[in-house]
Amino acid sequence: MNILLFGKTGQVGWELQRSLAPLGNIIAVDVQSTEYCGDFSNPEGVAETVRRVKPDVIVNAAAHTAVDKAESEREFAQLLNATSVEAIAKEAEKINAWLVHYSTDYVFPGNGESPWLETDVTSPLNTYGETKLAGEIAVQQYCSKHLIFRTSWVYAGKGNNFAKTMLRLAKDREELSIINDQFGAPTGAELLADCTAHAITTALRKPEVAGLYHLVASGTTTWFDYANLVFAEAKIAGMVLAVNKINPVPTSAYPTPALRPQNSRLNTNKFQQSFGLTLPSWEIGVKRMLAELFASANA
Repeated sequence: MNILLFGKTGQVGWELQRSLAPLGNIIAVDVQSTEYCGDFSNPEGVAETVRRVKPDVIVNAAAHTAVDKAESEREFAQLLNATSVEAIAKEAEKINAWLVHYSTDYVFPGNGESPWLETDVTSPLNTYGETKLAGEIAVQQYCSKHLIFRTSWVYAGKGNNFAKTMLRLAKDREELSIINDQFGAPTGAELLADCTAHAITTALRKPEVAGLYHLVASGTTTWFDYANLVFAEAKIAGMVLAVNKINPVPTSAYPTPALRPQNSRLNTNKFQQSFGLTLPSWEIGVKRMLAELFASANA
């Protein structure tokens, strides 16, 4: 089986290179690739890549993810998150390939307290959410064999993440103020990649699972409680932190160009039932990532 992976160097793309390897031959590309075009600012180029590779499965982990920047780069965000996705979806349909695509909780308005269902009405608050929703719609419209996974609060050990930022600040500052009115589930890129590999093997056997799914770790937290878990684990690991006061604050304390949803809870029952998986608690993945971080720091 030939698998074409777009966005190989992103957080999820990096983990997908590992999780997809046992499934077949992977052709992994990104914006820097030279043999095949992986540049999503070039829709015709990425469509040509699909035509040349003729994959059985396409996994798209590429996106414009700079949420605040997207507000001032609307056309660029649309190009990366929707126009190129549409071009790939059309080519996938022509060769009868499966297309796996990732979307976001930001397609929802973020009100209320109930976890969002796949069938709930979308209403994005920002440009990033609008362009990601346009990408979803393009996949559904143009490629019949698709899996769309909406996720949220994605982190990985590789690159920057919320936990690393908190630890950096906590080493120098005695007092921190952290948002406590946004609710969601931190979800590891590793978990997303492993679930994707399992979902692909299921889809090849049972094509009727094609569709849209919510895929996040179980449980709910806030950025404030997430940070507290990070600091607690750091102290257990023997890290010396300067911080001794952590203040819970509302979203309004940190105005940003893009509005953020307060309710990012996603209901994952459909995914768990369709693919026979149990999604672990968010704390498990975060603690494991932190353990690796502390181990490498002490090595």
